[in-house]
Formats: sequence, C-alpha cells, structure tokens
Amino acid sequence: MKAAVLEKIDSPLVVQEVGLTELRIGQVLVKVLVSGLCGAQLHEIRGHKGNAKFLPHLMGHEGCGIVKAIGPGVTTVKVNDKVVMHWRPGSGIESPFPNYILGSRTISSGKVTTLGEYSIVSENRITSIPHETPSVLAAMLGCSLTTALGIIDNECDLKFGETLAVTGCGGVGLNLIQAAKMKSATPIIGIDINQNMEELARQMGADDFLINVTDLPQADVIIDTTGIPGVIAAAFNRLTPSGRLILVGQPKPGATLSLKDAVSMFDGSGKSIRATQGGRTDPEQDIPRYIKLAMDGQLDYETLHTHTFTLDEVNDAFDLLRSGNAGRIMIKIGDNE
Repeated sequence: MKAAVLEKIDSPLVVQEVGLTELRIGQVLVKVLVSGLCGAQLHEIRGHKGNAKFLPHLMGHEGCGIVKAIGPGVTTVKVNDKVVMHWRPGSGIESPFPNYILGSRTISSGKVTTLGEYSIVSENRITSIPHETPSVLAAMLGCSLTTALGIIDNECDLKFGETLAVTGCGGVGLNLIQAAKMKSATPIIGIDINQNMEELARQMGADDFLINVTDLPQADVIIDTTGIPGVIAAAFNRLTPSGRLILVGQPKPGATLSLKDAVSMFDGSGKSIRATQGGRTDPEQDIPRYIKLAMDGQLDYETLHTHTFTLDEVNDAFDLLRSGNAGRIMIKIGDNE
C-alpha cells in the first residue's frame, strides 16, 4: 500500500510503499477513504510531539474508512463497517502499537494513522457509523468537529448570551465558532492575523472579526487554538472577571507562558485557564449525536471543507495548512468499495 511517512523531522513526508503485518489482539485493518489534516500534525512534523525518537512513522489521526479485517478479540466492529478513525480512546481493546514493513525493516507506528491506503488501528480508536454518513463528515468527527463541540458542550460552562472569542480561525477554530453559535453565545468574535479568514469565520457564525487579540473587548470565554504564548497571555488580559480561557493549541516544548498582573486571576469568582484534551469527547456516545445533528441540517460541515488533495499531493496540502488560508483540508485516498 501507499502511505505518507515522516522519515526526518522538519522535512516533507515521503509517499512510498509500506507493507502490512498480521493483525494482533485488538487490531483492525481499515481501508482509508479520506483523512483530514490537523495543525497538531504540523507539530508532529516539527518533532514537538516527542516523536523524533520513533522515526520513521506513519501520520494522520482524523479519518474515515471501511473495516477489511479484524484481529483476535475485536467485538465492537465487523468487516465492511464504515468507521470514524479518531485519536481519542473509545470502546474496545487498547491494542499494541501496530507494525508495518518499510523496505527491509519493521517499523512501529501510532494506534491510529490515516494518511495511507490502509491502516492497522487499535479497536478503541474507531467507531462504527451508518454507511450513509458522508465520509468528509466522518473524517472531521475524528478530531476537529468532536474537539470543538466537546469543548463548547463539556468544558466552557458556556451560558446563553455570554461573549465568546476564538483566537485562530483554522479548522478547529471555525468549528468552535459554529458550536458557540449553536449554544447561543453572543457576540462571537473570531480573531486571526490572516484577514482572508474573515469571510469564512462570519459564515460559520462570527459576529465580528479582529486581527489582534489586544483589540478584543472583554469576553466571558476565550478559546485559543494558536498555542502562541504571547497570544495566550494577551487573551488572558481580555477575560471578564470570572472569565475562562481554554487552550487547544499547544505551545512548542520549552516555551514559557507569562501572565501580566496575575493577581487578576482572583477577580470575580476567579478566572480560570485550562488545557483541553479533545474536548473530553467520548467517541461512542458523542459521534452518533453529532452525526444526527449534521444529517438534520443543524451542523454545517460542508462549508468547513475548503480543499481536497490526493495522497500524492499531501505535502502541498500541508503547505496550504501552514499558510493559514484554509478551513479543513481533506486528503481523498480510497473509494467506497
């Protein structure tokens, strides 16, 4: 099979032939249909995920595919099921890390990878869905949509009519704006240094758009997707008394976050800062609910999908992701057979 392999930190991926190995306990072979690209994968390419010692390895953590074979002990999916491929642990066995054959050697890779024609996946990293579920929607439910909806639903304690701002209007940021709109936040403010993202942010529900977080009026909830310490610190200074700052984007390793006038954390009932891990999403419980919302027309995923590439074009796709001029980028890999 063809797969995109990270062979060297801070270098383009190499699309090459990779061999599969026999399935072990709790492993599932999935034919990948489509994979989303996520900013977290840029951190992985830069080696910011502690992954440099595990090179070479396969990439991707947000996808949709068809189950082609199941290993011993697998009970939650069956052959020919359509599945969401997600990084958050769900139901089923936590399998060993899968092995692949690269050239003359055996390599290990993540418990879910999506940038290849096939993937050996841990059972608890896939969730079965109806076959009629659009593949692009299913792929987004692997990370970007579930993270955003989970943050708004599970972590913000967002009240009707509260002000919410999102710093960084990429794929996750746009989903956060949509989710905040569904939760009746007002006003909702998108913030991005790239003015080109204003139109898309407003389409997804932003009432206003700013270039700089320092121009933000006070907000009850601010969600940062940039991971930039200076942006995070400036956002903290724009919180209302008792405001909540949620961190989605990860600062690079070794970075320091410094808060000016930190005593203001004691304003109101106390400001808070917290990091999120995928919005505390429970794939088995949440993915069916989100599919229902989308199929009922209450959750827009099509506007968020701005670009499609092939697997051979994966490095061009990552270049576009780095530019900040895209919503969610999809890599089309397989058909529905």
